[in-house]
Amino acid sequence: MVDNSPDEFERLAAQLNSDGDLPGSSASSHDLVDVEASAVPAEVAAALEAIVMVATDPVAPTVLAQLLEVSVSTVDSLCESLAQSYAEEQRGFTIARVAGGYRYQTTEAQAPYVERFVMEGQTTRLSTAALETLAIVAYKQPVSRAQIASIRGVNVDGVTRTLHQRGYIQELGRDPGPGNATMYGTTALFLEQLGMDSLDDLPNLSELVPDVDVVETLEAVLRGVDEQSQSQLADNSEDSDSAP
Repeated sequence: MVDNSPDEFERLAAQLNSDGDLPGSSASSHDLVDVEASAVPAEVAAALEAIVMVATDPVAPTVLAQLLEVSVSTVDSLCESLAQSYAEEQRGFTIARVAGGYRYQTTEAQAPYVERFVMEGQTTRLSTAALETLAIVAYKQPVSRAQIASIRGVNVDGVTRTLHQRGYIQELGRDPGPGNATMYGTTALFLEQLGMDSLDDLPNLSELVPDVDVVETLEAVLRGVDEQSQSQLADNSEDSDSAP
């Protein structure tokens, strides 16, 4: 069975760069067939489309030539023909020469729609729960989900997964203690979104926490309000019991 994975194509490309030929290819780099794009069999064009489609990076024409057993000029001609065909059919994508290779990309006409799609996903506001969790990770990292849940007092599996998918937190490794819990920390994207150069730029928590006397005063006020409320409830209950 032939391995058509992107990793396999990258491996073959690396070997081609080192010795000029691909394993299993009956054509060397010196005797590849030069064919006009119009004369290229449909299965060859389809194979080229498939290779470029699954590749994560632009595929060099020399790699395509070796895989398809045609000349580099034939690859260039075929890619130009495909691009022209896509344009005539008003497709939303094309095949383009980028960074010395070929890749599929959206057309310029579709840029506003693609930008809207991408930006809508990026500008979705994080929930309060997500922001609280992100703050804990930022200040306590490396930190596990169990530790975050202990601080917040609720399950954080879903929120942690969302932050990970959005690229704001990442796995830093495993806790060497019992359970080997996954430890999380913030990413470069987190710093970028907040306009910070490093975690040293995070606000000092001591500047955000009120003084002890303020906390004690607030606690006393709240305790007094609570006692007053309890007293009123008791009086109302007595009045209700004494009513005929």
